[in-house]
Amino acid sequence: MSYAITPPAVPSLPIIGSDQRFPVRRIFCIGRNYAEHAREMGATVDKDTPLFFTKPADAVVTDGADVIYPQATNDLHHEVEMVVALGGGGHDLSAQQAGELIWGYGVGLDLTRRDLQAVAKAKSHPWDVAKGFDHSAPVSALRRASEVTIDGDTAITLTVNGQQRQHGRLGEMVHGVNEIIAILSTLFELKAGDLIFTGTPAGVSAMQRGDRFHAELVGVATLEGRVV
Repeated sequence: MSYAITPPAVPSLPIIGSDQRFPVRRIFCIGRNYAEHAREMGATVDKDTPLFFTKPADAVVTDGADVIYPQATNDLHHEVEMVVALGGGGHDLSAQQAGELIWGYGVGLDLTRRDLQAVAKAKSHPWDVAKGFDHSAPVSALRRASEVTIDGDTAITLTVNGQQRQHGRLGEMVHGVNEIIAILSTLFELKAGDLIFTGTPAGVSAMQRGDRFHAELVGVATLEGRVV
C-alpha cells in the first residue's frame, strides 16, 4: 500500500524482562474511581454511571523521557494510576471474560491541565483539552500479568522531589479492574493494545518545571521522570 505521507510510528511501551515492546492502540481512563479523590475535587461518586474519557495513544511518554510542560496552562496536576494493558478484546464482556483479557500492568500519570478542566466543568464542556494533550500520559514499562499477583492490598504511590504526594491501595477503587473493563466493553469494542488508566487516589497537586517524580505500583512497576 502506498501512503500520501509517511505513516506515524506506532506508540509502544517497554516490557520488563523482554526486548519486545507492547504496541499501544487506544488509552481509556476512568475518573472519580477513588472516593477520597472525588471529594477533594468537590465531586461525588456515581457508582451507577462511571465517568470515562480518553487520551490519544501518542500521548504516552516512555523509557524515562522527559515530560514536557504543556502549553496553555499554569496548573499542571499529577494523578498517579495503575495502568492495565489488554492482550485481547471484545464487547459486552462479563467480569470474568474481562479479566482474561489482561496482558499486563504498569503505573502511569494522568497529567491534567487543571485550569482548563475547571473551565470545561463550569461550561459543561468535554474534558479533551484538559486531559488529552501531548505528553499527558507517562507510563512505566509493563509487567506481564502472569508474573505478578494484584489484589486489594497492592499499593500505588507517587513522590515528587522526594516528598510523598499520593498513596492508596487498589482495594479503595470504587470499580475494580475487571468491572472497569466489562463496563468499557459495553461502550466500545476493546482490542489488544488498549491501555486503561484505572483512577487516582487523593493527593493530586501541581507540578512545576524541574520537578522529579517517582511513581510505583508496589511490587509491579516503577516510573521515574522529570518535568521540563
